[in-house]
Amino acid sequence: MERCTGTMIRSRLRPVLPSISSLRLIGTEPTSVAASTPTLAPATLAFEDPSAFRVKSLSELLRALAVFRFCSFPVLVNNCGKLMSVARTLLGKRGFSMLLRPTVYAQFVAGENEMEISQSMEKMSSLGLRPMLAVPIEEDLGESTGEKRYDDNMEAMLECVRMSHSNAWSRDPMMQLKITALLSPELCVKLTTLIANEPYDLNLLVRAMDGEMQDFPGLTESENKHFNCSLQRLNKISEASVNRVRVLVDAEYTYMNPAMSLVTMAMMKKFNKDGPWIWNTYQCYLKESRCLLLQALQLSRNEGFCLGVKLVRGAYMDKERKLAKVQGRLDPIHNSWEDTNDSYNGSLDVMLDVISRNPGRYSIIVATHNEVSVRKAAERIKELGINREGGSVCFGQLLGMCDHVSLTLAKEGYAVYKSVPYGSVDDTVPYLVRRAQENQTVLQGIRKERDLLRKELWRRIRRT
Repeated sequence: MERCTGTMIRSRLRPVLPSISSLRLIGTEPTSVAASTPTLAPATLAFEDPSAFRVKSLSELLRALAVFRFCSFPVLVNNCGKLMSVARTLLGKRGFSMLLRPTVYAQFVAGENEMEISQSMEKMSSLGLRPMLAVPIEEDLGESTGEKRYDDNMEAMLECVRMSHSNAWSRDPMMQLKITALLSPELCVKLTTLIANEPYDLNLLVRAMDGEMQDFPGLTESENKHFNCSLQRLNKISEASVNRVRVLVDAEYTYMNPAMSLVTMAMMKKFNKDGPWIWNTYQCYLKESRCLLLQALQLSRNEGFCLGVKLVRGAYMDKERKLAKVQGRLDPIHNSWEDTNDSYNGSLDVMLDVISRNPGRYSIIVATHNEVSVRKAAERIKELGINREGGSVCFGQLLGMCDHVSLTLAKEGYAVYKSVPYGSVDDTVPYLVRRAQENQTVLQGIRKERDLLRKELWRRIRRT
């Protein structure tokens, strides 16, 4: 297990970090949700059957095969932004849209307007899958555009909340939120530096969310104003979503994650009193990930709020390593793929253990395409007697990918969510390019899904 070092977030007193064994005492006795007799799982989940793709049309099979073939070439993925820019210049806006809409866009995006999104979500719902809508807006350093843009982003996210819970296909809906769409990345970096030396009191942030202007130590007048405004924006989104939509806050880069976790914990302190409506993301490819998860568990216990966890491996490995090398820092990423797997599965065990003891206070989405981790989670759910329909444990994959895993899980009665970006071609292409370049390991690992798609395609050809 990673050694916990450094200072992260705190309320008034820095929490004492528990060991994994002492974490078994965090929850109370299991409620009736966990104690109910779960539906028995099969001995081993099988993700080898191409029949999972029989629900897809012929055009969907061919599109997926073509797109996955393109994504299997690193040189094309690395340069897809440039290639799309050239295509847009040559074809014009309309021609470019006509090229992408039936191909890459249709594979990974739900649609542009509510009618198109609803059609996609209704089909997904009929297959037993649930929506986790994602507004494709975010910023990195040097991309800040001012308060007006952040206010516009807030309105887009409020619309996402409304759409997530007001449609017939909305069953226990989730949505993703990137804090850098509402708070300057530059300020996140500065806050990360400040709280490393003197962590902020969560109550200070909660008061700012309530509209009380706060003077945060170390910030200039303009930075204070922006931070207060950003916290009020996040407050509006949280107020709109509580008891309706679970909001999963995405992690980003290590140079700003501590600030985003600070804000997320303040949101949890205010809004997660009766259930986990605000969730935080933990990137298990980071050496410090287990430590951060244990801190969050202890903080939630100390402060009396419920904790929702989105558990991922991580998507920024190359950039994180290059940046650490340039800055002369230790590599924050685990040394090997095996170490990352151990980190993920260990953190998964920690969360499933506390959930089995108190499912009303803790929740997790096992957000992975890794079949070994998915099987491990399913086995532990069965061993611990966790009700797979109780809502405390669910699975998540990306729209347009890993359908053989998603559909198999849904068929066995697990709650399965698909991360669903939506918007126009112009709005979603930059988002898709970033996601493709960040998730090259996942993209290069889709050979099995391509093989299953080919088997299903040949089965249909032989029938004709």
